[in-house]
Amino acid sequence: MSEAINEPTFEREGATLNTPRAAPSPTSGSRGFFGRLCSALFPGKLREASNSKNANAAAPKTSGKTLETHSDRECGARSDPASDPTQPLSIRHLSKRFPAPDGKVLEALSDVSIDIFRRGENVAIVGPDGAGKTTLIRTIAGLLKPDGIEANGVKVAPFIRVFGRTPDTNDPAFTETIGVMPQRFGLYEELSCRENLEFFAAVKGIRGDEFEKRFARLMNLTGLAGFESRPAGKLSGGMKQKLGLAATLMTTPDFIVLDEPTVGVDPLSRRELQRVLEDVRRTDGVTTLFSTAYLDEAASADRVYILEKGRIVAGGTPSDLLQRVKGRTWRAVPAGDAQGNSLSNGKSGEIGSAAQHLARALMQSVCAVRADSPWLDAVPRGDGVDLLARAGADRAALERSIAELSSAGLPAALSERPETLEDAYATLTFEDGGSEASSVAEGAKSNTAQPLDTGKNDPTDDASTPVIRAEHISRRFGNFVAVADTRFEVRRGEIFGLLGPNGAGKTTTFRMLCGLLPPSSGEIRIDGVDLLASASQARARIGYVAQKFSLYERLTVRQTLRYFGECYGVSGRALEARIGELLSGPGATLGVHLDRRAGMLPLGAKRELAMACALLHRPAILFLDEATSGADLAARRAFWRRIVELARNGTTVVVTTHFMDEAEYCDRFLIQDAGRVLVLGSPAEVRRSAGAATVEEAFRTIVLENRSKEAESKSGGKPPEKSSSEGSAK
Repeated sequence: MSEAINEPTFEREGATLNTPRAAPSPTSGSRGFFGRLCSALFPGKLREASNSKNANAAAPKTSGKTLETHSDRECGARSDPASDPTQPLSIRHLSKRFPAPDGKVLEALSDVSIDIFRRGENVAIVGPDGAGKTTLIRTIAGLLKPDGIEANGVKVAPFIRVFGRTPDTNDPAFTETIGVMPQRFGLYEELSCRENLEFFAAVKGIRGDEFEKRFARLMNLTGLAGFESRPAGKLSGGMKQKLGLAATLMTTPDFIVLDEPTVGVDPLSRRELQRVLEDVRRTDGVTTLFSTAYLDEAASADRVYILEKGRIVAGGTPSDLLQRVKGRTWRAVPAGDAQGNSLSNGKSGEIGSAAQHLARALMQSVCAVRADSPWLDAVPRGDGVDLLARAGADRAALERSIAELSSAGLPAALSERPETLEDAYATLTFEDGGSEASSVAEGAKSNTAQPLDTGKNDPTDDASTPVIRAEHISRRFGNFVAVADTRFEVRRGEIFGLLGPNGAGKTTTFRMLCGLLPPSSGEIRIDGVDLLASASQARARIGYVAQKFSLYERLTVRQTLRYFGECYGVSGRALEARIGELLSGPGATLGVHLDRRAGMLPLGAKRELAMACALLHRPAILFLDEATSGADLAARRAFWRRIVELARNGTTVVVTTHFMDEAEYCDRFLIQDAGRVLVLGSPAEVRRSAGAATVEEAFRTIVLENRSKEAESKSGGKPPEKSSSEGSAK
């Protein structure tokens, strides 16, 4: 593997380090991961070599050098608490630098210090993609060698201890102490769940009855019982994550680090993974450190560290962080129709409820758009809008801003609400320049937001006109039915969401609507054109932003825009004019990157470039596949402000997302499971159908109730209640 991140610290023979577990027996294999891997694969090969090594292992060889401990060398006195062998984690002055593609140095981590004092604690590292979370996790695990810092011309070495041990993948005692779960665990997709766990257990020297006992417990704990013989490649995303976690827990380490264990995982699987980790902490006293972009997950941790551009910008208990926003959190609800019923609100053909209209007005009234606004953040939630006031804004100014909405036909009532970790995160990243979307991406802040011209989409068109019509579509892969007899319509200018658990069929449905996958049966019409009969004509009406952006990394921004424009049939002066529109729209920042290669752009700029490419030909319909995945909070807010403006000007937007709070931005959405539509309606209608206060709660209730009914139906030999997958919110 990688080299040890520090020189090893030697102990006197017979001395104890007071670690919770002893180092593994020499009979479990040679020193280091690869030695144990060879031992697992070829158990007889290393036994003789291991025995000969044991005979000569009475004392470490020093080669004439004076041995010193890191606590003596780096931290002064040996009694420094950072070297406490009972402390789960201590980090001081950790930095990490990499060479960038342009020849410069990229500082992924900068002077990071973290402490976990108590065994069994659960600690969260929160930050967007590119913040340095993965680099931090890999360094703690000993997979990367850290760099120190330079203070006042003096180089200060980094200090990392896990239960008193220096991270070193060649140290069996360290590798027994720590468990690591990367984002992509590296499962063998051709092997079954059992075979994968047998392999990872053998690497750790666990076989026979001990394996069977642990295997049975982990299958029950993770909910994978009954799937033992299923190949890993045929598991859903959530089930793969649970199998990866089971492999990590096979040895029950003292300390587990998890790199975004719930990334790309639906709310049900996220909750199940959290339950597994809670059970392990409670029963085995395991300490956990996990990274995440989900602030609701972080809110359940004992301590939270917020990582922005490689720096820890805040840390403490969730309650400590909430003190930062005391007295600044508010909620606005429509004074008239607070029930969320669909209405026109006096605006011809406009879709949505009073709560949605209020939310969209307040979204365009935050200080990122209007410099004189008293509001830092506005997000639709339930039948109202959660608001965060700017620091120093008085109540009179807040109430005046709400009163101004009455003149626009949006009367609302303002009241205080409890603080959330999302509010604390916003104050740190929106105000302190931690986000490109709030500072650079919003550009020069103007008093009014100008809508982006979408050209041929006429906002006076009848909003009830369907531009997407799916008639009894299904998709089969061999004998497996991914989507079953599904029908729905999407109206012009509507923001429409596809939601569902991993493996529910939403990605297959999305790909069929885009024309990337033909349905096995049924018909899809795009803006009146049959997608199968006239594929090229239908696709000309579509813009598509993939989750991974699909950009050519060696092309500059200018070259990329010209290339995609010509692919869509736009060229010459018309293309240059269109590029100019996209570069000068509200929140546009690509103008400063025009001659920079796409592969060297920051994540936010890549996302903006992918969006610009999809809009070059003025599509009637824009498809967005997990477009905000990995984005920071401010970038997500800026993204949705733009989507709302596009829809207001007549563009139909279809989105998939695992952020349940983003479903509140949709005019309507459907929830799928097992290839069938369970419900379809506005956010308010779906919440009411489930008797839930939030979309996430409604999602869990609807999916779990349907699965319970399906299981009951199968056990009783009854046929499914519905033969057609047409959802509705009653």
